[in-house]
Amino acid sequence: MRRRRAAVAAGFCASFLLGSVLNVLFVPGSEPPRPGQPPGPSPAPAPGRRGGRGELARQIRARYEEVQRYTRGGPGPGAGRPERRRLMDLARSGPGLQRPRPPRVPRARTPPDGTLGWPPAPDPPRLGCAALRNVSGAQYVGSGYTKAVYRVRLPGGVAVALKAVDFSGHDLGSCVREFGARRGCYRLAAHKLLKEMVLLERLRHPNVLQLYGYCYQDSEDIPDTLTTITELGSPVEMIQLLQTSWEDRFRICLSLGRLLHHLAHSPLGSVTLLDFRPRQFVLVDGELKVTDLDDARIDETPCESPGDCVLEFPARNFTLPCSAQGWCQGMNEKRNLYNAYRFFFTYLLPHSAPPSLRPLLDSIVNATGELIWGVDETLVQLEKVLHLYRSGQYLQNSTTSPRAEYRRVPDTTIPQENYHCWPSYHHGGCLLSVFSLAEAMDVCESHSQCRAFVVTNQTTWTGRQLVFFKTGWSQIVSDPNKITYVRASA
Repeated sequence: MRRRRAAVAAGFCASFLLGSVLNVLFVPGSEPPRPGQPPGPSPAPAPGRRGGRGELARQIRARYEEVQRYTRGGPGPGAGRPERRRLMDLARSGPGLQRPRPPRVPRARTPPDGTLGWPPAPDPPRLGCAALRNVSGAQYVGSGYTKAVYRVRLPGGVAVALKAVDFSGHDLGSCVREFGARRGCYRLAAHKLLKEMVLLERLRHPNVLQLYGYCYQDSEDIPDTLTTITELGSPVEMIQLLQTSWEDRFRICLSLGRLLHHLAHSPLGSVTLLDFRPRQFVLVDGELKVTDLDDARIDETPCESPGDCVLEFPARNFTLPCSAQGWCQGMNEKRNLYNAYRFFFTYLLPHSAPPSLRPLLDSIVNATGELIWGVDETLVQLEKVLHLYRSGQYLQNSTTSPRAEYRRVPDTTIPQENYHCWPSYHHGGCLLSVFSLAEAMDVCESHSQCRAFVVTNQTTWTGRQLVFFKTGWSQIVSDPNKITYVRASA
């Protein structure tokens, strides 16, 4: 596996050195058929292989029509009948976007297998091939069933992610083994990348990864391979998240609640994520964002009775109502919500939370685990937790013992005399967030080893102050950005 990743990364970097931007990736593209040759996804498969040219063409057509639905579906921007032209043809020239060569435009007709008509990009990209000509620091990030992801740094210093069809991926490899048609299989796999590209644009939201642009480039025997350029995030590692502060873990759950509310009320209708796992998300400056949308779906499940509306999960099943219109009520929304419960809420919400907030947090976990609430009520309750925490109201009912007196020493800090507490924002000491000076004193009183604390000028995403708690104050040094408080009764 290491050798494979190293080889992939090495080949990717070599493509840049040769002046060819990202020669490893492909999006659906085709050339006009030669005279006398019927349009098709690729040459006929080798004899003896399962499937055939007609079946591959049928699958390509189905994915093509799915992308069309997402391009024109719903009342959002860009809705309407899609133009039948390739994505790159819609890219207007502008700063940072130059075409490396004139595009080859197929004739304005669609053959029976749908291989020549391409849904347009919802909006012209801000970044194109020109932005990728002098990138540096190309690194292989990872790959899944269909796509590979790379991290590069643009000439201006900004780091972005590049996505493309994985040449060594399972999706492409299984197709080639079945049909023996490399170009057609690239086209089939690339429609998933195109679908994700369209959805990233149509579902724009603070908790959806930003699409920055795309670039076409010929690669080996495949014309018009596509690279998408997106915002760069860090993988969601649950083990690491469990070691972070409750405030940061709550932010992730709140981000997820806001995302699910957006998906339930999107311009395309209710969107469900069929592949809902932590690896489908990334963290960008502490915010959770969905990055993998090629397995998203907007179609609700048809039904004749509630027996057709069984929502199945490994641990349990739910039966939802069948509406008079013949659709399972809220199945897309409830699938997302229960997955949020089993992958995120149950692990991240209650643990090490402020005691006064735990009853409300437990009700959120229980209601989502039983699908008693929908996403609307879940978000209302998450926003309520945020308000109580950010405003300090969660402290009003807390009872504390009488506080010791503390002497204020402005413009100073204590560089040493640290101790460990959990969870802490700093691995080498006890760094916590507090709403007020009174809360900082309460925290110090609750720690047996605490004899002083240092208030910094740093705040968290909720505006709370970061405070270092110390075992003593034998060495106090000058620091204009901090204030030290020492227990006078110690």
